[in-house]
Order: sequence, then structure tokens, then C-alpha cells
Amino acid sequence: MTFTKVTSKVVLAEVRPGQEVLARRGAMLASTGDVRFSPVVGGPGAGAYGGGLAASLARGMQGEAVALMVAEGSGAVHYGFRGHHVTIVDLDGSQPLSVEADRLLAHDASMSSSVVFLGQQGGLRGAVRGAVTGQGLFTTQLSGRGSVAVLSHGGTFALRVGGGRQVFVDPQAYVAHVGDLRIDVVTALSWRDAVGRGSGEGVQLKVSGEGTVHVQASEEKL
Repeated sequence: MTFTKVTSKVVLAEVRPGQEVLARRGAMLASTGDVRFSPVVGGPGAGAYGGGLAASLARGMQGEAVALMVAEGSGAVHYGFRGHHVTIVDLDGSQPLSVEADRLLAHDASMSSSVVFLGQQGGLRGAVRGAVTGQGLFTTQLSGRGSVAVLSHGGTFALRVGGGRQVFVDPQAYVAHVGDLRIDVVTALSWRDAVGRGSGEGVQLKVSGEGTVHVQASEEKL
């Protein structure tokens, strides 16, 4: 499925049997046709229709329990959320998308989702990144073939990482990334000064590996 951008803040998703859509609760703006909406048990990281103790604990620890709704039937749904800008990321199944749970607007229900500990994305530094950026110690990973709509302030731009080329991103401007990327914290401040601050001047995320990182045009949180 491919989402269609209606405006910079609204996307349109076609819903068909076998082509259901998952979206955050409160994101449905309008619908046409015979579309039914129901809550998803388990929330982000639980997959389309289920959950598990580990995923539930992870969501609780990161404080990002974003309730999801599934759209089923036959018709079309317009999605948006609080006037935030929407970026559509299309995945071909070869690489996963890592995104903060509160940045997710909607995605194909057929895609696999999991909650990943940031410590697995750069060891201890990955976990520390969560403390410094205020984004928590866990992130949501989506894999498979389909489309994902993510939220941002002011829209996003994509930066390619690879061939030895590194990218440095302000922690509050980071939105998501696709591919095999390592994200480390780079700071010139002491931990006593750095924790609690998100300034890109003193604390940055060093992105390396092979993939694409999506950056928003603002340092504001959602």
C-alpha cells in the first residue's frame, strides 16, 4: 500500500480486505466507504493484533504508550494529528525503519513491529542517548513492505549515510532512520551538564553505517 499526501499535514490511506491500516488513536480525520475502526490490544510494538509481556514492559518503561486503532473494511481514510507535518516513508522490505513511538502516525498493518532497546543500537552509548535526548531507552522498529507516515515539526529532510560518510544530528531534530545505522552520542560537556539538555551545540547524535536518517526542521518535541 502507498499512502497519498493530501496536504503537508494530511495523508490518505486506501483500506481494503487484507490491506488494513494501523494509526494512532485520534488521528482519523475523515473516512469514506465502509471502514470500521477498533482498538489494538498491546499498542506500539505489539504487531497488528497482539502483544507480549516484554513489549508491554518496554512500552511502560519508555513512557510512550501510544494507543493504536486498526482500520478495516473497504474505503479511504484521511489521517493527521494536531496539525503536525507528515512525512511518508516507503519500505521495500529490505531494511527496517526505526522511529520514536510518539512520531508514528499510521502504517500498513501487515508490517512487523517491535520495541528495540537502544542499547542494542550502539551498546551503552545507545542507552545513554535515550537519557540525553529525553526520547527514552526504547524505540519502535517497523519492517516489511509498505508505507509509514511519521510526524514532525516543520516537515523533514532525508540525509543519506554511507561510504564512510557520517552525519551529525541535533537530538531533538532526529525523527527516524532506515537501514543499518549506528547512533552514538557525541558531547563536549560533562554528563552533569549534558543530561537534561538537548542542545545540538553541546550534544549531537553521530550517525554512521549505511542508510538514511530523517531530520525535522525544528528542535521542538511533539
